[in-house]
Amino acid sequence: MNPHAMLVSSLSLLLGTTITISSNHWMMAWTGLEINTLAIIPLISKSHHPRAIEASIKYFLVQAAASALVLFSSTINAWFTGQWDITQLTHPTACLLLTAAIAMKLGLVPFHFWFPEVLQGSSLTTALLLSTMMKFPPITLFFLTSHSLNPTLLTTMAIASATLGGWMGLNQTQVRKILAFSSISHLGWMTIIMLYSPKLTLMTFYLYVLMTTTVFLTLNTTKVTKMSTMMTSWTKAPMLNATLMLTLLSLAGLPPLTGFLPKWLIIHELTKQEMTTAATMITMLSLLGLFFYLRLAYYSTITLPPNSTNHMKQWHLNKPTSIPIAALTSLSILLLPLSPMILTAI
Repeated sequence: MNPHAMLVSSLSLLLGTTITISSNHWMMAWTGLEINTLAIIPLISKSHHPRAIEASIKYFLVQAAASALVLFSSTINAWFTGQWDITQLTHPTACLLLTAAIAMKLGLVPFHFWFPEVLQGSSLTTALLLSTMMKFPPITLFFLTSHSLNPTLLTTMAIASATLGGWMGLNQTQVRKILAFSSISHLGWMTIIMLYSPKLTLMTFYLYVLMTTTVFLTLNTTKVTKMSTMMTSWTKAPMLNATLMLTLLSLAGLPPLTGFLPKWLIIHELTKQEMTTAATMITMLSLLGLFFYLRLAYYSTITLPPNSTNHMKQWHLNKPTSIPIAALTSLSILLLPLSPMILTAI
């Protein structure tokens, strides 16, 4: 890709995200979302492969529909209440439309169909952006309007997302699709607690971004996109693969790793809100996710020859592991003892 085009796209992504997260007026928020959508499309389609072109068209259509719904929702609210302020969303129809729009932007069930396909058609670095940075503006709008949204609808969507994210990830062989369903499952956890503790949702999102970034950067270093190539990647960078296994288990939410902290706090908060049934259901559903994370961990580290793969063994990587990956991996694994400090920060 042309360096100038890459620079313009990257700066536009930063600009769009900044405009949306810092705006009070619906029109500015919508403008930021549109800039974001237009900036990421060249990055998705840069390989000019038919699958990448298909992914970029799917992404554009879904995001355009979601942006139209955001505009429609804010206009209805302004028509009935005279308010364009994001936090003053009070009309029931506007709230319902906004919930649908944000769910489409994020890839929540039942608007999740586009997300695994788009991730599969993108490169690992673009998939990282789609899974992390592109979810920040919609999550911010969720945060600002959380007090107005329907609790029953959000809880239903959250449990459906956790169910589908866990269930559909079980039979996948493409690593990007597995991480897409992992993202849908994590969004279910964030959505279920949104009404009761919005700050906890943001903390869960930040930790999810941290762990997902680590996984994607590690996979990008070892050039792994399928389960079959993952089986032989341990010969390339044994230490990196060992830390990838720990990061995947952290993403699954196993103690004593970082990923356990948000799940523990969400279950605690749901129990305090007398939502024991929802807490039990979403905890049980996280076991589905644990299965495919364990499967990934097994393929990346514990699969030793002789095995059924036809791939040749890989040479060791010549370049040393980068400092950002080392730092992110440490944070993805070792933050749980710092939980009292994190809790005081939120």
